[in-house]
Amino acid sequence: MKTERRNPLTTIFAKHFTRATVTDVEPVTPAVRRIRLVADEPLAPSYTPGQHVRIQINDPLSLRGLLQPGDTLRTYTIWDYAPRERAIELRAHLYGGDGIGLRWVESVRPGEPVTFWGPQGDFATRDADFHLFVGEETAACAFGPMIRALGEEARVYGVLESDRPGEELPLDGPHDLRRVHRHGASAVASPVLLAGLAALELPGNTGAAYVAGEARTCQLVRNYLVRERNWPRTSIKVKPFWAPGKRGLHH
Repeated sequence: MKTERRNPLTTIFAKHFTRATVTDVEPVTPAVRRIRLVADEPLAPSYTPGQHVRIQINDPLSLRGLLQPGDTLRTYTIWDYAPRERAIELRAHLYGGDGIGLRWVESVRPGEPVTFWGPQGDFATRDADFHLFVGEETAACAFGPMIRALGEEARVYGVLESDRPGEELPLDGPHDLRRVHRHGASAVASPVLLAGLAALELPGNTGAAYVAGEARTCQLVRNYLVRERNWPRTSIKVKPFWAPGKRGLHH
């Protein structure tokens, strides 16, 4: 009897994927879009706020996928997870550029099928005296569910950057979240976000910090907290979601 030889990639990609249908697509702000997926099968009963899914944009087992594996999957943070409804809601940032992730967010419509992997990732809150969130629009998509899960009684501080007033992603809770704006300037190595953090009063350095967004800005924010505010590096969780010229990090 002839034994069938299987491509090892087939085994990898066959595991843990979920097929779903897009049911809703609508703007939340001028720069952020809401995308709701309903799975064909039951979802895992729980997830950790801050985790993401990986959406298949192009078939990873096609010729194009095998030759250009970086142009197959894109990562999006889960905004809301409803396993009873088999539903996942994403918040996707309409960043500048022409990448496959942006094209998918701009073109996807209700009724379209989607294959995804996840929930995945370890970007999550931990027990601490207080919590500090620093980042721009892409980071806010992850911060929203993380802050919501902490609850109104938690001590939460933050500096959240967007391009202009009116483009802020709404976040739950009566927390001390400072909003700053670039007004058309680059989000790379953002002096606006850093200045907002420098002006923020914090109750010390015994909290947990979550820094996300553009890679160079994340580095600057971490260095500032360590050198100027005497934060232990182990108390700062950094998640670079994107960098100029690098594809497929996050959205």
